[in-house]
Amino acid sequence: MKTSAANGTAKGGMPQVIQGIQESLEQLETVIVPILPDEWLATDITMPQLKVLLILWRTGATRMSELATGLDVTMATATGVVDRLVEKGYVVREGLPGDRRVVISRLSPEGEEFMKRLRVSGRVSIGRILEAMTPEQLSIVAQGTEAFIQAARKVARLPGE
Repeated sequence: MKTSAANGTAKGGMPQVIQGIQESLEQLETVIVPILPDEWLATDITMPQLKVLLILWRTGATRMSELATGLDVTMATATGVVDRLVEKGYVVREGLPGDRRVVISRLSPEGEEFMKRLRVSGRVSIGRILEAMTPEQLSIVAQGTEAFIQAARKVARLPGE
C-alpha cells in the first residue's frame, strides 16, 4: 500500500494507523466470539428485540415512533417487537398523560435486570482476558482505553453524529 510521506495516509485518504487498528479490532472480534458469555448466546430474544432493549436502556422511556425510527422500521413492526417484549416481561408500555395517542415504552424491572445480567456477564469475560495479560500489557490497554474514552467523548459532542 502506498502512503503519502507527508501525512501517512493510504490511497483513499484513510490513515494507515487507523486502518491497521480497524483490522486489529476485526481480529479481536474473531478471537472473542468463541468466548462470548453463554448467557448472551442462550438468550431468548431476537436482534430487533435486543435493539429495543438497548434503546430503552440508553434513553429511558421512549415514544413508539422513536423506537420505530431507531429500528428503521414501520410503527406496526416496532409495535410487534415491543408487544413480544411486553409478553416476556422486559418492557412496560404506558400512555402519555394528557395525550392517549402517544405510547411510551420503558424497561420493566425484569428488563433492567436482564440488561444488567448481560453487562455483568460481558464484564466477567473481559476480566478473564485482562487476567491473561502481563502488567506491561495491562498498562498499554489502560492507556489505550483512556484515549478511546476521550476520543469517544469528543465524537459524542459533535453535532449531527
